[in-house]
Amino acid sequence: MDHHAHHMGMDHGDMDHGHGGHGDMGGGNQHKCSMNMLFTWDTKDLCIVYRWWHVDSTLSLVISLLAIVAFVAGYEALREGIRRFEISSNKRAETVPRQNKVEVTRRAHLLKSILYGVQNFYAFLIMLIFMTYNGWVMIAVSVGAALGYFLFGGSTTATKDTACH
Repeated sequence: MDHHAHHMGMDHGDMDHGHGGHGDMGGGNQHKCSMNMLFTWDTKDLCIVYRWWHVDSTLSLVISLLAIVAFVAGYEALREGIRRFEISSNKRAETVPRQNKVEVTRRAHLLKSILYGVQNFYAFLIMLIFMTYNGWVMIAVSVGAALGYFLFGGSTTATKDTACH
């Protein structure tokens, strides 16, 4: 039997991509995480990014959604902080004596590069949260982005420069 052809027509959307019981070694009460590849509202066996972030009750769902809103709003606060740092470091570079300008500019660029990396890591973590494909989680990410923009984005336009960060 050609197994490849057999699997071609199968829908793997509800497939559990967890460890399937491997590695339970004496721990029979470990929860399993489902990894949906299709949009769903189901929260049964929902794990958000990490195995330990397991939603197992209505209360843990609500707490998780609130945490996601706060986390994503925090991303907007970080972006605003980086924008302010960039403006102040550019102003500082204009006021230093010319002989010190290269060193001050180099240090500022190094720090901006580190902040850029942190911002991208944060953005990709948000993307992974969104990619649970769970409708409740997706709404929480969007609400967090809107709340963060409302609280911290007063000096920026509402359009995004890039799709994922």
